[in-house]
Amino acid sequence: MNRLIWRGLIWVLIVCGPPALADQDPERLLEAVVRVQTTVPADARTAKALGTEREGNGVIIDADGLILTIGYLILEADTIQVVDAAGKPLPAMFIAYDHDTGFGLIKTGLPPNATPMPLGQSSTLNQGDAVLIAGHGGTDAVQGARVLSRGEFTGYWEYLLDNAIYVTPPYADFGGAALIDRNGKLLGIGSISTRLTVAGMGAIPCNMFVPIDLLKPILEDLKTNGRSTAPPRPWLGMHLEEIFGHVIVLRVSDGGPAERAGVQSGDIILTVDNKPVKDLADCYRKIWALGKAGVVVPLGILHGTKIQEISLTSADRQEFLHLKPGRRLKSVGYQF
Repeated sequence: MNRLIWRGLIWVLIVCGPPALADQDPERLLEAVVRVQTTVPADARTAKALGTEREGNGVIIDADGLILTIGYLILEADTIQVVDAAGKPLPAMFIAYDHDTGFGLIKTGLPPNATPMPLGQSSTLNQGDAVLIAGHGGTDAVQGARVLSRGEFTGYWEYLLDNAIYVTPPYADFGGAALIDRNGKLLGIGSISTRLTVAGMGAIPCNMFVPIDLLKPILEDLKTNGRSTAPPRPWLGMHLEEIFGHVIVLRVSDGGPAERAGVQSGDIILTVDNKPVKDLADCYRKIWALGKAGVVVPLGILHGTKIQEISLTSADRQEFLHLKPGRRLKSVGYQF
């Protein structure tokens, strides 16, 4: 999209404000957006990177009060609290986490007094479409925005989305925030604040939202089993970054497969299974193509001035984490 069109979109957004919700009571709709507050033990595997106190948003998606959020808010949490639209704090429990999408699910003992937000269809969302971003706080926490792009997102934590949603202007309280269409349906969950390079415009500040369509095929698995039943991808325990066309190891997870194999910060990944690595996304795809978690992953690594061939026995990341799922479903519903 050229510079003139983007200027037009930004002007429309500023002048016209947030898109209207057809046949919706905005205040009632936004009661489904709650605050999520968690504490995590200092010895948790994610404590160093993500902190021991985390806070963001979540969205009630069913009549039992199931809440969808972004997974990093609840990973390894030992306490979870939800604050509803009325400001009432409610204890909650961990239900599920899915590393492939980044989604997390939690549940309060008693359903919050709110109407669930219906799930929309994120596949219909295109560049330039008007959307709403909503965090906890009612109409005061709503912002109008436009879809900057639909496309690939690669995360340093061995994470890849093929069709992520990039939205601008960025929303400050993005973690777990709701991306909503004109009909009041949920299109995505806020993940990160980032920048996206647009031809003729440079680097545009934006948020990345995880598309809601990724939740639908795995939702029942998550509610019943705490995770997807799809074979887990091989995980190596590396934080990677692409710099000038090279995939570089930023750090390795303590006790993870990469650390046990001797991979170190500053190493450069040259090959996977003797195939050259083109970029970060290509690196992930080549690793995952080898099979499920537990498969041996051959890597060619530039360590200092020496090229080394090493083999890593991959792992299941969710077994590596200290997750604390609530008790399973009973016939009368979730029980603490």
